[in-house]
Formats: sequence, C-alpha cells, structure tokens
Amino acid sequence: MELNSIKDAYDRVVKKQKLSASKSQEVIHQVGREIEQALTQILSAQDSSAPVDQKSILAELKLKLSAIGPVQLLEGSHKELNLNLSKYTKLLERSLNPDISKAYRDVDFDYHIVNQLIANHFYRQGLFDVGDGMIEEAGEPELAIVKSQFSVMHQLLEAMKVKNIEPALNWIRANREQLNHDGLNLELKLHTLQFVEIIQYGNRGDALKYAQTQLTPFASPASPHKDEVLKLMVKLMGCLLYPRRLENSPYSEFTSPTHWEKAMEDLTGLFCSLLAQSYNSPLSMTMAVGFEGLPTLLKLANVMAAKKQEWQAMKQLPVPVELGKEFQFHSIFVCPVSRDQGSEENPPMLMPCLHVLCKQSIMKLSKSSTRIFKCPYCPAEASVSQCRQLHF
Repeated sequence: MELNSIKDAYDRVVKKQKLSASKSQEVIHQVGREIEQALTQILSAQDSSAPVDQKSILAELKLKLSAIGPVQLLEGSHKELNLNLSKYTKLLERSLNPDISKAYRDVDFDYHIVNQLIANHFYRQGLFDVGDGMIEEAGEPELAIVKSQFSVMHQLLEAMKVKNIEPALNWIRANREQLNHDGLNLELKLHTLQFVEIIQYGNRGDALKYAQTQLTPFASPASPHKDEVLKLMVKLMGCLLYPRRLENSPYSEFTSPTHWEKAMEDLTGLFCSLLAQSYNSPLSMTMAVGFEGLPTLLKLANVMAAKKQEWQAMKQLPVPVELGKEFQFHSIFVCPVSRDQGSEENPPMLMPCLHVLCKQSIMKLSKSSTRIFKCPYCPAEASVSQCRQLHF
C-alpha cells in the first residue's frame, strides 16, 4: 500500500509539473506577442516618417500586460506545484526510513581495501583524474598501479568506437597464450566486423581479399571450431552479393550495432580476466547488492528492535535476503532438515538415495555412526559410512 500511495503522490506531482510548465509557456508566449506587436507599431511608424508617440504605445502595452497578469498566473500554477511537491516529500519521509545505519553491523573496515576498491572503480570507468585525486587524498599513491593497465583497455575501446580494430588485434596477438581460445574467438569476431564494414562502405574486391587473408586461416583443419567458422564463412560470402546495401539484404543481421557492443564487452571481459579482475566493478556490485538487500535488513532491524532483541550478535540471519541470479557467484547449500547453511564444519553429504543433507542432520538422524537411519524424504535407509561429502 505504501508504494501505491507514493506512486499516486508522484503522479500528482508530475501532472502538476506538466500543467505548470504548459501554463508558464502560454503566459510567456502571450507576453511575447504583446511586446512584439508594440515593437512592430513603433518600427512601422518610424518607417513612414510619421510622428511616433512611443509613450502612448508603451502605455497601451503596460495596460495589456497588466490585464494579462503574468506574475499572478505564474504564482498560482507554481503554488499548486510546490504544494503537491511538499506533500510528496513529507510522504517519503513518513514511508521510507532515511536512517540506514541500523541495517549494518558495526564491524572494523580495512580502509586500504576500501580505498583500493574505489580507486579501481574510477580507473575501470576511465575516470583517471578522479581516481588520481582520490588516492592522493587517501595518501595511498601505490593504488595507482592498475591505472596504466586500465588506460590501455580504454585506448582499445576508444579505437573500437570508431571502428578501428587494429589496436585490439595487436593486444590479442601479444597475449594469445594467456587468452587461449577466447582470444581466438574475439579475433575472429573482430575480423568479421571489419569484413562487414568493407562490404558496407568499400568494394567487393577488397572484401574478398580481406576474407582470404584474415578469415580463411580460422577455417583450417587444425582449428577447433572449424565447422562453426565454415558456416559463418558461407554467410559472409553471401554478403558479397550485396555490396553497399547489406542492410536491405537477407544478411542484414550483420549490420546491427549490437555486434560492436558485444565485441567491446568481450574485450573488456578478457582484459579484466588477464588482470585477475572481475568483469563488473566490485564496488558497483557491492552497492547494487546493498540496495537490493537493504529493505529486508531495515525491516528485520525494526522487528528485532520492537522485540528488544539484538540482531547484530546473530551468526545467521533469521530471514533470507533474496538476491538476483547476477549476484550469486557460488553454490550455497541449505539443509532441508535443519535449515542450516552448509559450511566446512557442517558440509553437505550425499546419501545413497541421492538426497542431500548437512552432516549434523545426518548425525542426529543416525544417533551414532553405525546405526542405520531412514531418509526423511524417501523410504531408503543408509548409514553414516555410506554418505559422501559433496564439494561445490
């Protein structure tokens, strides 16, 4: 209900803002027309060499503007807008808790790591001046070690934005051993994009020559993706029938700008992988997870405070914090019997019937290491010795 009331209040503010803007434009145009008419009268009288009574024209203009009352009209529409805007901000303050301090644990931070995350984020985004200023203020100049590396990455990406693939190709060739097949795949993708560019803006002969020299080696018998490359080559050869009009051909899919965007994403991923960095900024991922989990944590804090219980001392939260799949980086097992999360001390165990429980649950069911116990989810029986630890 709170979200619905907030949305309704927001919609009212937007409606009033549009009405106010429309009314303001109407008043401004009306005033402008009266001023233009007065200027026209003055100029036309001067051109006719007749005496010009400018005072009377300006006096008439003043009367017309007073009749319009632009200040009063604008004040009225703005007053309605400000009234609704004030109600909206008050509703936000009542409905949303601006104090998020009670939703986090009071733990010690490693400020060096925090500074490193922030500096890396700015360098990763290409905000080199901001990153330099941050590490200078933090007094940790050694954090600039990744600046030069990310600077190279952005030089490659900037070149690709103007359809220049040579810097990226040179980088792939220089790091071919570390990139393995991923580097070859990106190299093939870049050559394909270049071939399409020649078809669109060059001539058929140049495109065919480029395919023979740059694309054919990827279809050699030693290539691990020979069959896939051959299928691609067939389509590319079909593109030769539509020079300079590929976007209106059966092969128009090759002209989509998303291919360049995907190639730039692949290059970014490979570059970050070579630096032992994640594709996404750890800082931005941490912030996104915090935003998604914050409502649940705030609600939990309020409930626990009402019960006069301290949730920060808990080893495990009593409620799940639902996060999207993009925030799940490793498998987590929760025992269906005890609801405990698997750990090194309490690992998941696979029973002969292929059901999985945590070790402590199995020990409780068996009551001893030799006693046979029944699976809680099927009629099968097992002993502790028959159970095997699972590794995710």
